[in-house]
Amino acid sequence: MFTGLDSLINGDLRLIGFTNLWMFFIYGLAVFLEPLHDLIANWQWPLRGFFWLAVIWGLEYFSGLALVNILGVYPWHYTDAYAVDGLITFRFAPVWFIGGLLFEKVHRLLDSMEIIRCKK
Repeated sequence: MFTGLDSLINGDLRLIGFTNLWMFFIYGLAVFLEPLHDLIANWQWPLRGFFWLAVIWGLEYFSGLALVNILGVYPWHYTDAYAVDGLITFRFAPVWFIGGLLFEKVHRLLDSMEIIRCKK
């Protein structure tokens, strides 16, 4: 999604994006964020935003570093002046700060939904 939006920002209306199958497992790490969400639920929103920013950067950096070291490939490669080792970029700080807080809202919405089970 992000690379497709980057395509749009650069004027390419085809919205071409790139990814690889390793991202499926990396995004799957989100399941481990649920206990963290419950742990920080009472924190003020700015602290929670910075917390999510640090967690997301940590996951992004270390999962990317593992893929570079094990497979020799970058799952993403940031090249801007604010990039760190091509694995994270400070340019995305607002995105991950706000994104983390939005993920909390989605989490709360899903928690509030009643799951209906089919009876046989």
